[in-house]
Amino acid sequence: MAAAIAELDREALTDAGAFRRLLVEPCQPAVVRGLCADWPVVRAAAQADGALADYLDRFATDRPGEIFVGAPDIAGRYFYDDGLEGFNFERREVPLREGLRQILARAETPGDGTVYMGSLPASSYVPGFEADNALPFMPQGVVPRIWLGNASHVSCHYDTFENLACVVAGRRCFTLYPPDAIGDLYVGPIDRTLSGPPVSLAASAPEGDPRYPRMAQARARAMTVELLPGDALYLPKLWWHQVEATAPFNMLVNYWWDAFSAGPDAPMTAMMLAMIAIAERPAAEREAWRAYFDHYVFQREGHPLAHLPEAQRGLLGPLRQGNYARIRALVMQQLRGG
Repeated sequence: MAAAIAELDREALTDAGAFRRLLVEPCQPAVVRGLCADWPVVRAAAQADGALADYLDRFATDRPGEIFVGAPDIAGRYFYDDGLEGFNFERREVPLREGLRQILARAETPGDGTVYMGSLPASSYVPGFEADNALPFMPQGVVPRIWLGNASHVSCHYDTFENLACVVAGRRCFTLYPPDAIGDLYVGPIDRTLSGPPVSLAASAPEGDPRYPRMAQARARAMTVELLPGDALYLPKLWWHQVEATAPFNMLVNYWWDAFSAGPDAPMTAMMLAMIAIAERPAAEREAWRAYFDHYVFQREGHPLAHLPEAQRGLLGPLRQGNYARIRALVMQQLRGG
């Protein structure tokens, strides 16, 4: 049986240090009940859908954003079409106020289909919202994002950043899979996606689908949690998550950031470079490179130059002592053919 998702008392998150130590550094999913229950936007949502829309309208700009428009027959399950060549929904660009109007209209007449509007940076679409609905322990410069829609099913995917998801209106059911379940999830294309990251094809398929026999192993490890308005879920990067919003009108606010970045370069970029440098080499050579990655990158047996004094470790010394810039310059030079 899969382990339950840990729950953390919101009173323990007294400051940024406690937030990092208790929630982020363990690198495990955790629920914080009532974390944002005192937000004005959550109180507005508790009154009525219209009150929430009026609250957002106070801040809304005219900047257009992308919406997904789904026909009634997909029941809010935004996904690929049957041939994986296209998608089962339509994309449009509308200002936030118009998106809200369409979402509210379909909430009242669900037979007309569904609308979903997501990943809207609050600073661009609802300036002033963040100051009114603050999480003081969030790292400096992390911008909240707004997600709105009717009842929906967001396909199982991962993020390459830490993610704190705060439910404002409606209920959200999260189903989580650990990063090492990737081989059991039958992931779709990485360059033709619904909206950014690739998604699991198997997680959205009926249980027992013969095309995805290993999905049973992933389901045995799945963790599921339901969040109510005011609740929050912390997700470490690369954890797979499927999200179901069950109310006719739903809103979520999330934060993405890299809690452990040493500089501007991203691990996913390094992995994609490794795809072209290593992935199609002979199997024996790939295994040899695996040994070197384990030794120098993953450091399964400790620092690769632990047998030397720190002052003699050269480029393998601490990144913060100038080695980040030195390694980056060396890599850039080699990529340019220098």
